[in-house]
Amino acid sequence: MTELLTAAQMRAIEQAAIDSGEVTGLELMERAGRGVVEAILDWRPELAEKPHRAVVLCGPGNNGGDGFVVARLLHARGWEVEVFLYGCDPDDLSKLPPDVQTNVRRWVALGPIQPIASLDRDAFHASHIQIDALFGSGLSRKLDGDLHAHLWEVFDGDDHSTRPSLVSVDAPSGLCLDSGRVLGWRDNDVEFDFAPCSKLTVTFQFPKRGHYLGHGPIVCGKLRVKDIGLGQGYERALHARPEEGRWPRRVEPPVVLGARLPTRLPLARRDGHKYSHGHVLVLAGGVGKGGAARLAARGALRVGAGLVTVGCPKAAVNENAARLDAIMLRPVEDAAALTEAVSDKRLNALCLGPGLGIERARALVPLACEAERAMVLDADALTAFAGDPQELWALTHPHCVLTPHEGEFGRLFPDILKKLKAPAVRGPAYSKVDATREAAARAGCVVLFKGPDTVIADPSGRALGQRRGL
Repeated sequence: MTELLTAAQMRAIEQAAIDSGEVTGLELMERAGRGVVEAILDWRPELAEKPHRAVVLCGPGNNGGDGFVVARLLHARGWEVEVFLYGCDPDDLSKLPPDVQTNVRRWVALGPIQPIASLDRDAFHASHIQIDALFGSGLSRKLDGDLHAHLWEVFDGDDHSTRPSLVSVDAPSGLCLDSGRVLGWRDNDVEFDFAPCSKLTVTFQFPKRGHYLGHGPIVCGKLRVKDIGLGQGYERALHARPEEGRWPRRVEPPVVLGARLPTRLPLARRDGHKYSHGHVLVLAGGVGKGGAARLAARGALRVGAGLVTVGCPKAAVNENAARLDAIMLRPVEDAAALTEAVSDKRLNALCLGPGLGIERARALVPLACEAERAMVLDADALTAFAGDPQELWALTHPHCVLTPHEGEFGRLFPDILKKLKAPAVRGPAYSKVDATREAAARAGCVVLFKGPDTVIADPSGRALGQRRGL
């Protein structure tokens, strides 16, 4: 499992390490720059064989300071390096943070600094590597309009195969690392946003949420996480009391990526008999509508249930029998049949929704919830309450899990989805993690918000995540 942090949490960890005296901000910047160079050479080993040409784009914050370290280290390897600075006059560095000023002066002893306005497309594309160290994790607002237009002109090319290899420090500029959303704006009802698509993104100590949520994986390219020695700072910041200010605003648990089921599930006991390993009832639809329920039933067997029964209308029993082995079948046509089924106390888990039909779902979900067993509500079991989700919240209990995709989520939580879909103009932007946590708190149970970036949250705020293909 991997913990995904917010930008604020990462800053708190860095500050905890600095406050403890174990490292200085300047040393962290050096470690970060060294990590970027190591990641580049690991990614493309041929670049270590001889000097090449690099363009480094630096911003006015600590991300830009990392970029100046990268420029100096590549120069030390014999590379030809051009450095461009945004947000500050190269001849007046007084507005830069002290550690950044130090690294600027170190670079100036080796080569010139040019304003980013002088960056031209031909020079950019003629280099072997380009370093985007403009904003990184500290971005809290959309890119300035003039910078946006200039970067669009420089980065955008008709022939992608001839594009140089862009490497981002922490995040491609324009990406909110808390949400994975690209910060943009609206002009005459047209949405604009932009973040350069990197071939490689190098972040430090821990991945951030935005590397895996939303557009993050698309614009970040390959992700490499470099250790910069902040493990102890992490422990101090994570366990600090809220009043100590280690986590801004409130103590927020990190999102856990790629959580896997434990090797030994409570269901999979080594003693007892099949009923002591759990009995699951999956309600299926009618003829031709049982495929998803059959998949769910097989899944229940695979995680260790001792018995699994598919309950379906009598007309669909033969169809399911022809396609299922090791799974029992039971006619469950209506509320009376379900009431009889759940009267068996050995039945301890239910799954309702796939192919169930709206009317049948409206009739069966209340009965299933009254049984207060562990329960998954999916598909039609959710859509059946689209007109009055409050009715569903009155039925759900802490042992329920709702599994909506985006469309179903919007039917139950239209205001939350509206916030998630609104243009992201400031960071930290409202994220899928925020949306899932808010939905779980409202529903009073676990919500699993499906998609290429799936987020699971419970009412307490604990959250897990998965990214398809990663």
